[in-house]
Amino acid sequence: MTTTLTSPARTTATRTIEAVDRISPQAAVAHSFTMAYRGILKIKHNPQQLFDVVLSPIIFTAMFTYIFGGAISGDVQSYLPIIIPGILVQSVITTSIVTGTQLREDMDKGVFDRFKSLPIARIAPLSGALIADVVRYLIATIITIIVGLAMGYRPGGGFVGVASAALLIMVCAFAISWIFAFLGVIMNKATAVQGLSMLTLFPLVFMSNAFVPADSMPGWVQAFVNINPVSQLVTAVRELANDGHFGINTVWALLGAAVIVGIMAPLTVRTFMRKA
Repeated sequence: MTTTLTSPARTTATRTIEAVDRISPQAAVAHSFTMAYRGILKIKHNPQQLFDVVLSPIIFTAMFTYIFGGAISGDVQSYLPIIIPGILVQSVITTSIVTGTQLREDMDKGVFDRFKSLPIARIAPLSGALIADVVRYLIATIITIIVGLAMGYRPGGGFVGVASAALLIMVCAFAISWIFAFLGVIMNKATAVQGLSMLTLFPLVFMSNAFVPADSMPGWVQAFVNINPVSQLVTAVRELANDGHFGINTVWALLGAAVIVGIMAPLTVRTFMRKA
């Protein structure tokens, strides 16, 4: 038995589609930030969502510094300029995994089905959720820097260098979160999204120069580390935070972020609407 829309319902649906098609880029940006505000309200009403971004930077910074510091650099103080930028990248990038799992959970609850019926930009529900997660990235970044300073880290790049490094990390994390958002759209379970995301991201993070200099690794590992995009990002963050230097690695990191968003954002939105 087939179900057809009545004339009023068909007219309403047609008007909604036409309204969406006429939305300007400025309106799409405004819709995205409105949806981001919704995401921030979710964090406000459920602060348990921040446990990972608050505790993980503290635990990883202290653990890795005191375990690896003496073995790699001779003492903790000498290791801090290496490990703090690495922990910054590791903490913020891995935090972006939550984006896909929370998106999948909201879709399972039917929240996004309601958004599809509204005359708003098609990208707004997805981009809004990702923009809201930038707050999580900022918290993880600030806590990592504070812990590092408390342990004796003194970045040579000063406030401007550290702020630039933090901004770079959050831009790249926002770009990477589109990949996890795509996984959240195409997979059926939040646990599956989390498992696949961790399986993909963790080798990239730990097989990088985030915690250990690449020249101490076997040759075949160095070959991978040197082309690993996480290594490029870590190097860029070290240059900005420790030296205040805006180098080619920063350019490559920003270019990579732009390419990821340019490819994954349209792909994620089209897949999201096709599954409506």
